[in-house]
Amino acid sequence: MEKTNSNRLQELDSAPIGRLLWKYSVPAVVGIVVMSIYNIIDRIFIGQGVGPDAIAGLAITFPVMNVSAAFGVLIGAGASTRTSILLGMQAKDKAEEVLGNSIVMTLVFGTFYIALFGIFMDPILRLFGASDTSLPYARDFMLYILPGLLFNNVTFSFNSVMRASGYPTKAMISMFIGAGLNVVLAPIFIFWLKMGIKGAAIATDISMAVSMLFVLAHFFNKKHEIHFKSGIYTLRKDVLKPILAIGAAPCIVNSAGCVINAVINNTVYRYGGDSAVAAIGIFTAIVGLVITFVVGVCMGMQPIVGYNYGAKRFDRLMRTFWLVAAVCTLVCALGCLACQFFPETISRMFTNDAALIATSAHTLRLATAAFWVAGFQIVVTNFFQSVGEAGKSIFMSLSRQVLFIIPFLLILPHFWQIDGVWLSFPFSDVFATITAAVLMALQIKKIKRMQQQ
Repeated sequence: MEKTNSNRLQELDSAPIGRLLWKYSVPAVVGIVVMSIYNIIDRIFIGQGVGPDAIAGLAITFPVMNVSAAFGVLIGAGASTRTSILLGMQAKDKAEEVLGNSIVMTLVFGTFYIALFGIFMDPILRLFGASDTSLPYARDFMLYILPGLLFNNVTFSFNSVMRASGYPTKAMISMFIGAGLNVVLAPIFIFWLKMGIKGAAIATDISMAVSMLFVLAHFFNKKHEIHFKSGIYTLRKDVLKPILAIGAAPCIVNSAGCVINAVINNTVYRYGGDSAVAAIGIFTAIVGLVITFVVGVCMGMQPIVGYNYGAKRFDRLMRTFWLVAAVCTLVCALGCLACQFFPETISRMFTNDAALIATSAHTLRLATAAFWVAGFQIVVTNFFQSVGEAGKSIFMSLSRQVLFIIPFLLILPHFWQIDGVWLSFPFSDVFATITAAVLMALQIKKIKRMQQQ
């Protein structure tokens, strides 16, 4: 028999941490990794079916996709965290106000960035490093993917709220729907209909639209703990302010990623040409797969941490953090080892071009040299976000993406040319992790003081 809504929330307060984290993290990990895998499959289909230049063109679109994702997580991450904390405080009506305000703002932001990208597409792609060779592929992909960006934002944002309100398995299913459809549709549009990179975008649009409808149907069902109803759609400052404050951290991560990708693409093209840009696309796909696994575990952590923070159960809060930190460090260590020992095998999944395989393998070895420490830094950032510490979460988000990696990208290539670009990543990983350790130590002292009050 399906658990009642009250039982779903009660277990966040009393169930064993290990079992609870497993219940919430596994669906989140499976869902987000499946999403990442189908993105990789898209790139494999494009690389094998269209060619290396298409992979380079697709890599150019990453910054644009990051801007779209930034608007999505600005609302989604803040809404899910606020939902968890408010439910922990037994404030269901306020949680529903968060839901209503969030859907309105998601649609507003989506309309804005779709119009912006549509009007200034070529200049934006040039800014992000498109060459005369890669621009046509990047343009074709972006032209058709634009509607799907809004579908994806709605799906991902309210998938997080679904998980925060006690439905982790259903949240996973929503991601499976989009991923499964895309795996089926992508080869049909790319190969059978011979639409190339345009076909990959159209397949993604259709898949995300179906997934979005599944997620929205959940919140239109009045039987669920929080749902859409009249009176919750009027935008209110007291509702939006904490959502935007909490969501600002992951939003800045994605926005900074946009700036970073632009700097990387232009620097890489200067020192290595289109082949090196294609290599960074492969590196981004593989490292992104590992990071999505870590983010999935953190997504499972968020409802547990948020609810127990709201309920002032600080002992459960810290047990959850340390367990998640250990798991994510192990995941990044395994990803690091794979890239160090099997880079050629990984590269061959994306291309048959011998030169690109060699370039990508070299990139993977250098850029992931210290990747094993990255998991801890990501967990700390998400922990601060989950307890509503917006300022600290924003600072942690900026530390790796802006404070460290940009200076290294500007300095190291002067000494080691293209290798300096790849080495910027391990240098940044180490410095960001040290920063995370210091801030987390201070946060633990703060929590101990709160326990004594």
